[in-house]
Amino acid sequence: MKSAVLLLPGLNRDRDMIAALTKISGAPPVTVWQTETEIPDVDLIVVPGGFSYGDYLRCGAIAARMPVMDAVREKAAAGVRVLGVCNGFQILLEAGLLPGALMRNASLKFVCKEVSLEVTNAQTCFTSQYEAGQVIRCPVAHHDGNYYADADTLARLEDSNRVIFRYADGSNPNGSMNDIAGIINESGNVLGMMPHPEDLIETAHGGEDGAGLFRAALDIAA
Repeated sequence: MKSAVLLLPGLNRDRDMIAALTKISGAPPVTVWQTETEIPDVDLIVVPGGFSYGDYLRCGAIAARMPVMDAVREKAAAGVRVLGVCNGFQILLEAGLLPGALMRNASLKFVCKEVSLEVTNAQTCFTSQYEAGQVIRCPVAHHDGNYYADADTLARLEDSNRVIFRYADGSNPNGSMNDIAGIINESGNVLGMMPHPEDLIETAHGGEDGAGLFRAALDIAA
């Protein structure tokens, strides 16, 4: 399975994501610069975290309007799997690939710590190597991770089981509605999440809880 990682000014988690994908898949992902208008044939596209364009305007608002995002939308519409982590999640929201918005953390402070995540839907292409209700560990590092959606959108997400990760055990670090940590689109091939699974994929990191997400997304046996 082939993967690609987007590169935009201000993103600073691209190397972590490249290292995780390389370790898990055995092959380095291709990298795609923001001005590219085409993305090679791959099975997974990742928009990594960081502070694209210094988080001017709304987080991810400028990045979402770069030429490469038109190519991401085309690939997503064709069924290619897309993962946005942290700032990548913010970019996917701004690009219209996922519903809702990410606001300032309720504490109005940057939060960097480990949280507990409940896998609320284990029947997706991103979570198939977990069990429903399983609680995993995962680091977070963000200032604007407070997920918000209007009542109708929130009801649609919940009713269609599109909230696939929730902060568990009282670990919600940002005030997100319904403890939402990660959601998928209607087709199930686009995932946005605030926590960083790429930072917990090997014992040197202190655990492998995040590895299952990448193995599932890349169809690699556990």
